[in-house]
Amino acid sequence: MTFEEEEIVSPVPPAPAPNPATVNTLDEVVSAASSHNNIDRDLILSVIRAESGFNPSAVSPKGAQGLMQLMPETAAQLGVQNALDPATNVEGGTRYLGQLLTRYHYDLSLALAAYNAGPDRVEQYRGVPPYRETRVYVARIIRDFNRKKTAQRGSQTNLPDNRSAGQNSKAATSSSTGHAKLAGFVPNTSGAGSGS
Repeated sequence: MTFEEEEIVSPVPPAPAPNPATVNTLDEVVSAASSHNNIDRDLILSVIRAESGFNPSAVSPKGAQGLMQLMPETAAQLGVQNALDPATNVEGGTRYLGQLLTRYHYDLSLALAAYNAGPDRVEQYRGVPPYRETRVYVARIIRDFNRKKTAQRGSQTNLPDNRSAGQNSKAATSSSTGHAKLAGFVPNTSGAGSGS
């Protein structure tokens, strides 16, 4: 038997199937953080996409870690002991995002700018800092979040119970100042997870 014949006869082993538990893990983690902190899950996913590209092991050159790219100081303030653990990272990052939304009166542009550049820079510039990175970051997340909400509204118009496209939507809308506000956002008034 020649080498070529042996190669043809030998079956190629199939690629391993993804572990279903792993596939659902991020969705479960995001859903839990969304519920605990009363933050729209699609917003959390948009932040994760922009921050780490869904890589739980991501570490930036500046030292930010995990899915929501928590800086070590921020992680410590939030009580996140292992920023590379997806569940604690997403919970801490979502709680921090909720704190920023409260601080900036649910102005999504300012909250995202503070998440990216820090609240001190938002205060210093009295708005979104003039950093290209921050402006691109804010626009990318709002665009991604609104795209998801638009797609959901489109699918809701075809629902048999005739719910309107705007029901349960928390999409970002522009305010008179040009900043995105979280439409339909209801703050968590129970105090659980506010961490302030």
